[in-house]
Amino acid sequence: MIRDQAALDDIVLRTRRFVRDVAIPNEDRVEREDLVGPDLVEEMRKLGTFGWSIPEIYGGSGLTTEELALAFIELTQCSVAYRVVGAQNAGIGSECLIRDGTEAQKQTYLPKLASGHMIGCLALTERDAGSDATALQTRAVQTVGGDYVINGAKRYITLAPVADLYTVFARTDDSVRGASGVSAFLIERNTPGLSVSGSTPKMGQEGAPIGEVYLNDCRVPANAILGGVPGQGFKTVMKALNKQRVNLSALSIGPAIRMLDEAIGYARERQQGGRPIAEYQLVQAMLAECKVEIEAARALVIETARKRDRGEDVTMDVSLCKYYSTEMCCRVADRVVQIFGGQGYVKGRGIERFYRDVRAARIYEGTSQIHLLNIAKHLLRQPTGLTRL
Repeated sequence: MIRDQAALDDIVLRTRRFVRDVAIPNEDRVEREDLVGPDLVEEMRKLGTFGWSIPEIYGGSGLTTEELALAFIELTQCSVAYRVVGAQNAGIGSECLIRDGTEAQKQTYLPKLASGHMIGCLALTERDAGSDATALQTRAVQTVGGDYVINGAKRYITLAPVADLYTVFARTDDSVRGASGVSAFLIERNTPGLSVSGSTPKMGQEGAPIGEVYLNDCRVPANAILGGVPGQGFKTVMKALNKQRVNLSALSIGPAIRMLDEAIGYARERQQGGRPIAEYQLVQAMLAECKVEIEAARALVIETARKRDRGEDVTMDVSLCKYYSTEMCCRVADRVVQIFGGQGYVKGRGIERFYRDVRAARIYEGTSQIHLLNIAKHLLRQPTGLTRL
C-alpha cells in the first residue's frame, strides 16, 4: 500500500542520489577497510534509512510493507554492506520490538534505533540451533529476586561486533518442548556478562560484520523480557521474520538490477571478433534471462507486500518470495560473471564482489530448502484443487 506517492517518490529519488553519488564511489573503500565509515553512516542517517519501518510516533518514517520494499530495491543497487549497516534497524534490528514490545520498551529504544544512533541486532542462531531455531541451548533462569541470569552463546549474528542493542533468545522454561519455553530479552551492549567477538572472516559482505555473542551469568531485570511476557519469544520472531522475508526478497532485487545494468554496459563496450559482444545472441539470451527473472521477482514481492498491507495471511507467500528472489539473484550473478568473462572473476569491476556478497541471502533467515518445505507444507494443507483457482 502506497499512502502518499509524492512522499515515496521523494524517498526513492534521494536514495537513488545517495547510491549514485555516495555509495557506489566508496564501494572499493568499504571493502578495503572492511568498514562502512562514520561519514557514510552519517549520510544514511540524513537519508533516514535506519528508521524507514519504525512508526512515525517514535521518530521513523513508518513505511508500509510495499513502500519499504520499493525503497529497499533502490538502496541495494550498491554494495550489500550499506543496506546491512544502514537498514538493519528498519528490519530485524527493530521489528520484534515494534511488534510485541511494551510501550516503555518502545519509548526507550525505538527513537534511538530510528535515528541510527543505536544499532540493533537479532541474536537467535546458535551452534546447534540454525534452521531448527527451537533447539536453543541458551538458558535464562529467574532468581528469587525476579532477575534473570542468562548463559549461552550465539553465532553468525549480523552486526554483533558493532551493535548496541541485542534481542537475545533464550529458553526460560524447560518443562515444555519446542518453541513455547523460549523468551526474548532486550540487552544493551555494556551489560555485565554480555560480550561479543570481533568480526568473523567470511566470503563477502566486507563492511558488514558478523560475530558471536557470549552470555556468561548475564543478569538482566524481568522487564528486559520483550513484551514483558515470558515464553512468547518464538512467536514474536516468527512474526518479525514474516515481514523481514519480504524485506530480504526486495533486498535481493536491487543487486540483481545493478549487476544487469553493469553487464549491459560491458556487453556494449567489450569487443570480440570485431564487434561488441552485445551483438552475439548467446550473450543477449543471458541478459534477457536476467531481466525476465528480475521482473518476475519484483512482481511477486510487490504483490506479497500489498497482501501483507491488506492484512492477509502471507505465511506461504513470504517463503515464495524469499526462495525465488534470493535464488534469482544468485543466478543473475552467475550469468553476469559469465558475460564479463575473466574480467568478472578478477577484482576491478566489482562483479566478483557482488557474486560473493549475494550468496549469503540463500542461507540466512531460512535457507532455500527450509522455504521449499514451508511452501510444500502449506500446499498440502489446502483442499485438493484450490491451487487451480
